[in-house]
Amino acid sequence: MSTRGATRIGVISDTHGLLRAEAVAALRGVDRIFHAGDVGAAAILEELTRLAPVTAVRGNNDYGPWAERLAHTEVVEIGETSVYVLHDLGELDLDPAAAGFSVVVAGHSHKPAIARRHGVLFVNPGSAGPRRFKLPIAVALLHIRGTEVEAEVVVLHG
Repeated sequence: MSTRGATRIGVISDTHGLLRAEAVAALRGVDRIFHAGDVGAAAILEELTRLAPVTAVRGNNDYGPWAERLAHTEVVEIGETSVYVLHDLGELDLDPAAAGFSVVVAGHSHKPAIARRHGVLFVNPGSAGPRRFKLPIAVALLHIRGTEVEAEVVVLHG
């Protein structure tokens, strides 16, 4: 699928209170942003909102009044594509294919990954915040046109 004319979604997770300039640069120009939890501070979401509308979910490290406003899961319809967003894939309590989802976005592991299972695209952007172990610092991009979805991981620091 050509990405020209597609809706571009920036996917970020596990910022843990740190929004890197490289992450902001990688997300600049997207149509929408999904934050898959462990945001760390309301200021992160405020900054991301300057780039594009943000849909964020609450991670296991998100506490306080600002975090209580975040749901644990979100469903987003983009044209003909339905996206399910949560923090920890281990807490997925439904069959996304049977529920009609084309994409599942999750973070938590800090490991970037893209996989297609039973017709559903699973996207983990990895962590864009403080480095954990030797895992890369990364975000992801979704390119959506109709029912076609492609994903790519953008490594900010290897």
